[in-house]
Amino acid sequence: MNEMKNLNSYDELQSKLIGKDKAYLLLYKNGSEKSDCAFKNVHSAIKSISSITFFSADLNRVRDIHPEYSITSAPVLIEFEKGIFKNVIKGCHDNKYYKALFEDAVYYAETKNNEKPAKRVTVYSTPTCSWCTTLKSYLRQHRVRYTDIDVSRDQRAADELVKRSGQMGVPQTDINGEMIVGFNKARINELLEIKG
Repeated sequence: MNEMKNLNSYDELQSKLIGKDKAYLLLYKNGSEKSDCAFKNVHSAIKSISSITFFSADLNRVRDIHPEYSITSAPVLIEFEKGIFKNVIKGCHDNKYYKALFEDAVYYAETKNNEKPAKRVTVYSTPTCSWCTTLKSYLRQHRVRYTDIDVSRDQRAADELVKRSGQMGVPQTDINGEMIVGFNKARINELLEIKG
């Protein structure tokens, strides 16, 4: 069972990131409702994820990490790839959201070594959209790497989506510049050369 390792300083974080392909750090304030919510849900989501390292730091005690990444609020989940700061997820989300995020990260790590020449695939989705989940599962099943953009949290991406496709519904998939609205399996199979 995976656990979050509690950190006490920025230097400790830097030393622990060495040699880690993928790691997450939850910055939270113990006793704050949103932070306690994020801590509980991340903790629940990581139990079955063994190949990623998870850290946490209570900002009531640790004061030298968040300024290094220009973080001004808590809770925040920071994603690191090979020790490099990659992404920030603010606020508290349900454990299904975190679990999907971590499982995608594990999936990418596993497929990196045995993938076909990659096509650029971006899925525009929302956490509550069942067709989005179906589409992403389908892509994972066929070992297709993709970038997932949650348009419910990224207004600029949502606006860009409407500008490009004329539609605001999700899922939408960009495959090497071609937009596919909905889960159009036949077109996705054609563009990604998926048999079946």
